[in-house]
Amino acid sequence: MNESPENPQQPHVPRPVTPGTQASFGTYGGRPVSFVRRGTRLQGRRQAAWAEHAERWAVDVPRHVANTSVHPDYTFDAAAEFGREAPLIVEIGSGLGDAICHAAEQNPDTNFLAVEVYTPGLANTIIKINSRGLDNVRVVEANAPEVLATMLPGGSVSELWVFFPDPWHKSRHHKRRLIQPEFAGLAAKALKPGGLFRIATDWSNYAIHVRDVVAGSADFENLHTGERRGPESPLTQVWQSGVESVVGGAPVREGRAPVSTGHTGPNEGVDETGGWAPRFEGRIPTSFEAKAHEAGRLIFDLCYRRR
Repeated sequence: MNESPENPQQPHVPRPVTPGTQASFGTYGGRPVSFVRRGTRLQGRRQAAWAEHAERWAVDVPRHVANTSVHPDYTFDAAAEFGREAPLIVEIGSGLGDAICHAAEQNPDTNFLAVEVYTPGLANTIIKINSRGLDNVRVVEANAPEVLATMLPGGSVSELWVFFPDPWHKSRHHKRRLIQPEFAGLAAKALKPGGLFRIATDWSNYAIHVRDVVAGSADFENLHTGERRGPESPLTQVWQSGVESVVGGAPVREGRAPVSTGHTGPNEGVDETGGWAPRFEGRIPTSFEAKAHEAGRLIFDLCYRRR
């Protein structure tokens, strides 16, 4: 039994868990998380949309230890929530809702679930849902691994999307990256056989990380194994251009020297592995992606099928 350093005669008492604070400190249930909740306050249109429409479009999740947690006894019933049986597409880290609302508009016969921990982003998504008259989108403010592990029934998801997750550049922060072997296992659990796992990132180091992680899973097959390698590989092009050798890949301001990120990964000259998917047409260009293009960064798409 551990003893308190202040009083060696007394057993150590863990610090009480305060709901809503774990993510702010970068841990969750003693484990590193992939997100930091930088803001939850709502104002103006977002506040009005949340107050008026959250009850209709936001899934009411029973919490466990934090306001982004999901009680392990809770199971999402998509048929009851949407009032129909239909394929379910889940987007992890849906941001402001641009991609998922566009997809829902283009695919009215499909149900969509937006998973996000950024409350203003979910409020923005609700604004889009209402302005476009969508009834096939729901949002949930929740920690993604818990959504996949317990909230979603096994084999209930047709497609899982993770577009532009936080790259956590520094080596000591790589443990915070969302896509890890454990996450790949959770994704496989949620996806039905034949379901698709789509990922996009604008950073080469994260792209390599994702490719290595999912390649190590027996549950997935890369739909584009060996494709776009050598000179055709976006990875080769990034290495040769050196665009990631400056912070954010942004143009260097006049009179200032480039500042190396130091976290772009080894430059191997030519990517002989490939496996990169063509751009997913269902992913509408967003302002976030536009900034990446403006900075000169390339987009890496990966697509895997659940075996």
